[in-house]
Amino acid sequence: MQNNLRLTGLRILVVDDDDDSCFYLTIVLEADGARVRTVPSAALALEILPRFKPDALICDIALPGEDGYTLIRKVRSRKADEGGRIPAVALTGYADSEDRSRALEAGFQTHVAKPVDPGELVEIIANLVTFSKR
Repeated sequence: MQNNLRLTGLRILVVDDDDDSCFYLTIVLEADGARVRTVPSAALALEILPRFKPDALICDIALPGEDGYTLIRKVRSRKADEGGRIPAVALTGYADSEDRSRALEAGFQTHVAKPVDPGELVEIIANLVTFSKR
């Protein structure tokens, strides 16, 4: 269990249409000090991104309408001050090497298979955000 809250003060946007996944991620991330917003679709993520100004994005790949690959491509096409350089994690059940390659090519920094260990997820996000601020 983490003693130091590595995500304190970070805003994290979670994009997943599964209520249980959103609940789990919110509990894990908020327990480590993050402020979490969840949305069920790419369209809502794009709408909230400029207002919420998250420090990190966690996105499922299988979403209704536009998938996570399409979402991250649209995010990456934005200017940095509009969220275009946000650290992003593909958190998905699509876990083979081809899926990983596709996620990285689309613009995610990392690809994590569901289910993910809470400590591992916190570590991944903390490291991504730290690395992106260098």
